[in-house]
Amino acid sequence: MTLNKRIFFYFFGIFFLLTAVITFFQYEREKEFRIQQLDQLLLTYNNTIYKYLHTNNNEIKSLYDIIKLFPDSTLRVTIIDLEGEVLFDNFLSDKHIENHLNRPEIVQTSTSGYGKSIRHSATTNKDYYYLAQKNKDLFVRTALPYNLNLSNMLKANTLFIYFMVFVLLLALIALYFITKNFTHSIDRLRFFTSKIKKGEPIETNISFPKDELGELSQNIVMLYQQMENAKNAVNHEREKLSKHILISQEGLGFFTAEKKEILSNRYFIQYASLIADSQFDSSEKIFNVTDFKEINEFIAENIKNEYLSRKRIKVEKNGKVFNIRCIVFHDNTFEISINDITLQEDENELKRQLTQNISHELKTPVSSIMGYMETILKNPELKTDRQKFYIERSLIQAQRLSALLHDITTLNKIDESKLLFDKIDCNLAVIIDDVLHDVQLEIEQKGCTVIKNYSNPLTLKGNKSLLYSIFRNFIDNALTYAGDNITLDINCYREDEYFYYFSFSDNGVGIPEEHLSKIFERFYRLDKGRSRKLGGTGLGLSIVKNAIVFHKGNVLAKNLSTGGLSFIFTLRKY
Repeated sequence: MTLNKRIFFYFFGIFFLLTAVITFFQYEREKEFRIQQLDQLLLTYNNTIYKYLHTNNNEIKSLYDIIKLFPDSTLRVTIIDLEGEVLFDNFLSDKHIENHLNRPEIVQTSTSGYGKSIRHSATTNKDYYYLAQKNKDLFVRTALPYNLNLSNMLKANTLFIYFMVFVLLLALIALYFITKNFTHSIDRLRFFTSKIKKGEPIETNISFPKDELGELSQNIVMLYQQMENAKNAVNHEREKLSKHILISQEGLGFFTAEKKEILSNRYFIQYASLIADSQFDSSEKIFNVTDFKEINEFIAENIKNEYLSRKRIKVEKNGKVFNIRCIVFHDNTFEISINDITLQEDENELKRQLTQNISHELKTPVSSIMGYMETILKNPELKTDRQKFYIERSLIQAQRLSALLHDITTLNKIDESKLLFDKIDCNLAVIIDDVLHDVQLEIEQKGCTVIKNYSNPLTLKGNKSLLYSIFRNFIDNALTYAGDNITLDINCYREDEYFYYFSFSDNGVGIPEEHLSKIFERFYRLDKGRSRKLGGTGLGLSIVKNAIVFHKGNVLAKNLSTGGLSFIFTLRKY
């Protein structure tokens, strides 16, 4: 069957079904309307008769007078008491009538107040349309003979059916011409697609009818031409992508649903070999590795799905941490990528440790301040000198907390961006003199001697704040931990075209060798209890290291053979 006929019969079936439903609904609706009209007429008769009896003290014999006034001469009226005895029937005046309590229309009045039925009368031997109404003291029933006239009156008018048939015929004629015009464009489009299928030369200037479907068909041809152009462009990009995959530093492998290799790069082979502890001559052997069991199960579960699926696992092997990701595509091919995230994991661990350290370091001064303040508030009778002592201790802890927050902020700024610190022309000799001037009182109290072995000026392009922090932290650490009556030696022992070479030494107690490699870590302390007591934040040397790195230098620490500690560091001139 052609498309033209299929469309025609499809819509013909829809129109026919719709017409039949509307016709049936309208027919039944009109039929119900006629029945309601008849019921309303008989109810009017019943109400009139009951009101007449009620007005005339139930004088039943006089009903003949009012019945004669009704327009329906064939109307049968029956009066029945609540026990079912017939008190009056205008068609059976002299005949004994059996009890009517079990008549269908009488039975129905017990639920709705009125009842109706079409049945054969045993007393008159005729068919009637009965409608009975129950009142508080008797039943009033009226009926009309159910003959051909009444039956026809209750039927719906068939003129509407003829009208709907006529409408259906008009719709079929219109449908015929619509489908014929519709398939005209389809036939031309089918000719076009058949040539594509056969690989024959294609003419893109095919003419279609000047209507919406013709415009749509013309657009399909144009879109096909654009698709061909896009396909060629995609093939070109695919070649570029393949080259990118091959030189990418991420391990990438693409496979068919049968786990046959489509493409993989050298990093994929190297990482897979490291995970498997064996050399691969084919990347497909990776699926036999135990660490890829979870990936194999994921592929088996999702290879038939029609949506994109992803799976990530983490594998630790030979001191390395790898992030392995598998993506199953719609066409059941899949990609496996392997990334070496060892450095990232180390950084994450460092961040976790740093967060714990910061929390721990902040907790001590905050707890102390809260304790002192609570003591003052809960003991209002406390002596003034004691209150002053607690307030002074709170101030010391607050100052320590402020110093800690300042050091953390400085470190974060250095880590986040070099753009946060401007570089200007600086004189290191002046900056060191400023530091020594600011700590002059502490130097005198400790009985320290400062030796300055550097020339003036020492010019470089740097950040004054960070350069000040370098030398201030060196001197503060020495004054705090090296001991009393020490000698501090600040020595610029060399310079070249690019760098200044410094040493900062003291002849104090030094530090154990096992701690030398860790003293630049954040919050690292040799003696945590003593360090907190002396007010250090544990961040000073970390700030020093980051500030020196910011100025493109590096720093090392060593114990002197004569006693004491020395820091060796460089600072780039520009």
